[in-house]
Amino acid sequence: MSKTTSRLLASALPFALLVGAFIPAEAGQASFVLDVQSGQVLEASNQDDLNYPASLTKMMTLYLAFEALHDGRLTWDQKLTMSENAESKEPFKLAVGAGRKVTLREAVESIVVLSANDSAVAIAEQLGGSEQAFARTMTDKARQLGMKDTVFKNPSGLPDPEQVTTARDMATLGVSLMRDFPEEFKLFSMRGFQFRGMKLRGHNNLMYRYDGVDGIKTGYTDASGYNVVTSALKGGRRVVGVVMGEKTAGLRDDKMAGLLDSTLSSTATAYTTPGSQPGATMTDSQPTK
Repeated sequence: MSKTTSRLLASALPFALLVGAFIPAEAGQASFVLDVQSGQVLEASNQDDLNYPASLTKMMTLYLAFEALHDGRLTWDQKLTMSENAESKEPFKLAVGAGRKVTLREAVESIVVLSANDSAVAIAEQLGGSEQAFARTMTDKARQLGMKDTVFKNPSGLPDPEQVTTARDMATLGVSLMRDFPEEFKLFSMRGFQFRGMKLRGHNNLMYRYDGVDGIKTGYTDASGYNVVTSALKGGRRVVGVVMGEKTAGLRDDKMAGLLDSTLSSTATAYTTPGSQPGATMTDSQPTK
């Protein structure tokens, strides 16, 4: 974005707030690491800046799918129909064809491993009737979980200028998945799955290269840069980390590995923001489900 454009956006902001227009996000670099048990923030950089979530969006799609499983609105063997709308979602998808069906389990596993866009849309249309209606439910749930800056517009994370989040909010969602659906959360450790005779391998490379990482989700679009939310356990400490806006997948993974090295060490301490009290935790101000 040019300096001229930035000045124009800044001058337009007061008017935009009055008319309810959205504030555009940028693919700025951001990071955030949280100790899951204590709620202490261990690292933070630009954690409240708006960014595009890309396929990290699917974490909320899965949260709502798991919620529907628990309250009986879905079953693992339930068949979901791939609409023409779902089938049209490139690039990653199961591509079974419009009008054909997949089970919820197949859809969930394909989202976890392949980040399948068609599966995300199939779940959204089953639960919400349309992507738009489901996205409103996603945003409502985000507010309930304490994700105060996130707005969802679709279930897949495909580009939409109004679909925004922050590194802090994505960490909140990661912890919420772990806390609210501990059995289903284990699916995020899948490195591959079999789909109708095909063996498919995932692309969350941190699970292959970093001991203790057990998920959860990567994301990329041109607008967002390379994003990842990572869960890791070492020496009895469980952390959830977020890296957003990196230039390449390798740089993203290297950044996360470095954050894990520093925050999972025995000498890691809580990050404190200016004016905060030592020992204050993220969960002190977060609403619970």
